[in-house]
Amino acid sequence: MTIQSVGRPTRPEGEASNTGFQSLTGGRGLLQNEPLIFELGGWSKTGVDIPPAEHDASDLAGLTRESVDLPGLSEPETMRHYVRLSQKNHAIDLAIYPLGSCTMKHNPRLNEKVARMAGFADLHPLAPVATTQGALQLMDRLAHWLKTLTGMPAVALAPKAGAHGELCGLLCIKAAHEAAGQSARRTVLVPTSAHGTNPATAAFVGYSVQEIAQTADGRVDLADLAAKLGPHVAAIMVTNPNTCGLFERDVISISKLTHEAGAYFYCDGANFNAIVGRVRPGDLGIDAMHINLHKTFSTPHGGGGPGAGPVVLSKALAPFAPAPWIVHREAGLGLTLVEEPEHEAAQAFGRMSAFQGQMGMFVRAYAYMRSHGADGLRQVAEDAVLNANYIKARMSGVMTAAFPDGPCMHEALFDDAWLEDTGVTTLDFAKAMIDEGFHPMTMYFPLVVHGAMLIEPTETESKRELDRFCDALCALAAAARLGDTERFKGAPYLAPLRRLDETLAARKPKLIWRPEIQPVPA
Repeated sequence: MTIQSVGRPTRPEGEASNTGFQSLTGGRGLLQNEPLIFELGGWSKTGVDIPPAEHDASDLAGLTRESVDLPGLSEPETMRHYVRLSQKNHAIDLAIYPLGSCTMKHNPRLNEKVARMAGFADLHPLAPVATTQGALQLMDRLAHWLKTLTGMPAVALAPKAGAHGELCGLLCIKAAHEAAGQSARRTVLVPTSAHGTNPATAAFVGYSVQEIAQTADGRVDLADLAAKLGPHVAAIMVTNPNTCGLFERDVISISKLTHEAGAYFYCDGANFNAIVGRVRPGDLGIDAMHINLHKTFSTPHGGGGPGAGPVVLSKALAPFAPAPWIVHREAGLGLTLVEEPEHEAAQAFGRMSAFQGQMGMFVRAYAYMRSHGADGLRQVAEDAVLNANYIKARMSGVMTAAFPDGPCMHEALFDDAWLEDTGVTTLDFAKAMIDEGFHPMTMYFPLVVHGAMLIEPTETESKRELDRFCDALCALAAAARLGDTERFKGAPYLAPLRRLDETLAARKPKLIWRPEIQPVPA
């Protein structure tokens, strides 16, 4: 039996599934059992031939390595190891990835091909500006389209992801207030259903955070917002469409109230995929908004990066955007970068990173924009909303919609009321989905909905795939109502690893592998 070192056993004793069958190798048919690379052995050998050093190391004062502490694997052994590991992961190339609020869409291979073109893939960040005019031109065109799609006059490309973009936007807001002698504004208002990064970012910048209440239909409570606005408020942070999958119908009023109080309106752009080509945030009175290129414009998502979170800015905040800035020089002299807070960037609050952002993500996002065109990007939003509403309609009567009245936007939100008296929890249901070959939806978020199940199909799923997914949900729901609790309480049965003790794993993670110490023979 294999033991997960920070929780309960990950493989059941005596059975590999509910069939009671246990293979002799730990594999499951063509799915190979695979230990950690450090457990594969080979410490006394190397997979490559390294010639002896031509010189001694006497001048290194004994600071030489005797080994690199890596297992010695041949090339086929190394390839097989990582292929086997990849088979244990769910991926968008395997099946629908229905995480709500994450926009896990297909990444067109055309984007990948363009990103690997010579001149983009091998571009060094310290290359002289005179030799990188093509890259600067692409960044300039990308910035143009981001500004066009949002109706905003300026954009900072440097932020590396959504939370980094939030940091950029709030630092611009802080700089603007300080320049206006309003540094006493130290509070940021955030709705109860906001992404967790919103209050975390505000606190990181040094602001105190106050919640805005939510109405019964899942939107910002205007009366509560008006009551909490005042000379102490620096900004509000609202996601639109919001995390309940709903468009903030009162967004114009929200903007008006905020500006009348002397505060700025920050919009979390994580859900821009639902309105791209249909709504320009600048027209709604928004002052700053980050755009997750890895969501809306299909650059790779997950695995710790690489991400990209450009921030579009209103006219009031544009002067405070961080360096570097791309500027057009005199006719015939091309583009250059303003690296220091001077000239056009004299009021810039500083820098977000050492270089200009994630070039590979810029190339992919621009390729996506060009291949879709203006009409194609509009259809992206339309199809994403259509797919989410199809799931909401198909699951009506099977699962309980958190906000049943009216259509949703890009994601369908359900609660756990339909599981009452079944003995099955949201977590149990999610684990059983793994046995059916599907990654679970986002669970228990947003926190304002009890036992939340948030599903975002995106625009890239066909009706056939949506039906396959919904059929699985319907079958599992029927099993839960029939009292087949064993199917759920022990799930997943068919995954490479069983259900983990996630609480203990989170509280006591083991982040460093250490070899087992063998007892010394007597």
